[in-house]
Amino acid sequence: MERVATAWAIFQGLLLEAIPFLLLGVVIAGLARWLVPQGAWISRLPRHPVLAPVTGALMGFALPACECGNVPVARRLLASGAPLGTGFGFLFAAPVLNPIVLASTWAAFPDQPWLLIARPLGAFLLAILLSMLLAKLPEAQLLETALLSERRLSQPLRKLDLLQRGSGLIGAPLPDSTAPRPQRPSLRNVLNQSSREFLDLLALLVLGCVIAATVQTWLPRSWLLAIGGAPTGSILALMLLAVVVSVCSSVDAFLALGFAAQVTPGALLAFLLLGPVVDLKLAGLFTVLIRPRAIAITAVAASLGVLLIGQWVNLWQL
Repeated sequence: MERVATAWAIFQGLLLEAIPFLLLGVVIAGLARWLVPQGAWISRLPRHPVLAPVTGALMGFALPACECGNVPVARRLLASGAPLGTGFGFLFAAPVLNPIVLASTWAAFPDQPWLLIARPLGAFLLAILLSMLLAKLPEAQLLETALLSERRLSQPLRKLDLLQRGSGLIGAPLPDSTAPRPQRPSLRNVLNQSSREFLDLLALLVLGCVIAATVQTWLPRSWLLAIGGAPTGSILALMLLAVVVSVCSSVDAFLALGFAAQVTPGALLAFLLLGPVVDLKLAGLFTVLIRPRAIAITAVAASLGVLLIGQWVNLWQL
């Protein structure tokens, strides 16, 4: 019964911590859809393989939300026809680059200036790497089915014919002059869609929090921190801890402060980099964006990237 009570307490903490940011993300996505006609500015985003993810990553400075709140915003970007690199660059970088997370990192580690530089820089590089990797996959193999349909419907007819847009009709691409001007959706439609999106994401969030709370309860953190002094072992242990704990990126620096003296610098940075990209709570939320194979590719690539960054920091700091 004690473990059940512990799991319930952890579940409540994770859920209550994440819901406000999830709601904030849905609200921002809904406002963007209502205030800015679809396609009005999406078409101006760069589509260069490098500039697109860089632009998306830099957009993360404008959103004070953790990884849960970024999912609905990234989904709206991709559904509106934004370049894949831009949508994923925002998704992976914003949880660390947003002002609240940067401020919390500074508040937790004011005496470690290297970390205040290494965390946002590492998150930026990791987001570019993951975005460029995922953008190489065909959209049909990358994006979740419903999102892919929305994205195709948002494309101008000059780029996709009617059959490709999912209308069931066969037609050739139309010239530029026939492309309809973006229309602002009604406020009622935006509210209805945002409500459905919030409920869908909330269900996935609850499932993720249940899994994270269960794993945390039966996998004590002391086991992972016991090898905190080993250069490579400490990095792997803290990466696993980041995945299991699934704490919000806006407060993970304060959690890391509790064991910072017991682990290597590379392991500390690895914990702060991997959690906002890969954790048990996010696994369910990502299913509204990408397919399971793409989620697996993201998890493996992010883990390898963070491991290399952590190893380099240990060589530099130790």
